[in-house]
Amino acid sequence: MTSHLDQALVEEATKKSGLIWVRGDGPARALWHVWHEGAAHVVGDGPGEQPLPGLTDGGTAEVTVRSKDKGGRLVTWTAAVRELAPGTEAWEGAVGELKGKRLNAPDAERMTERWARECRVLRLEPRGTTTELPDESLSAPPLPSPAVTRRPIPAALPRLLLKRRAHRG
Repeated sequence: MTSHLDQALVEEATKKSGLIWVRGDGPARALWHVWHEGAAHVVGDGPGEQPLPGLTDGGTAEVTVRSKDKGGRLVTWTAAVRELAPGTEAWEGAVGELKGKRLNAPDAERMTERWARECRVLRLEPRGTTTELPDESLSAPPLPSPAVTRRPIPAALPRLLLKRRAHRG
């Protein structure tokens, strides 16, 4: 595959996927992003935003793009990581795209001001060719997070449910 085909594959797959898996120095994390001016852009590391551990300015990262339809891996590519400085033309352009994709922001009117003060905006620019996808699964247990959906049910709940059924019957 030529580098032009690699570049087209990376760009098209990343544009269409709303979620990418990014590995810096540490485990891979699922991150929402936007594709803007030839690179994926992510925002995070601030209150209420996605964590970006292991992604450092001037470093590299491995980006795996999944299929929006099936969820399987499409392509893996190496990215040069660059932190954009707030107020610069590059930062303004990236943030303009990112704010349109940010869902459920508690402070939508002041979100970009908060990002400038408290968050990092990173540009993940493709470098080199794509990486061959491995044959094995690469599945791993989820990383620890305060965002949980399941907790143990209260001890009294089964009795309450049975009591409610008895009154109906």
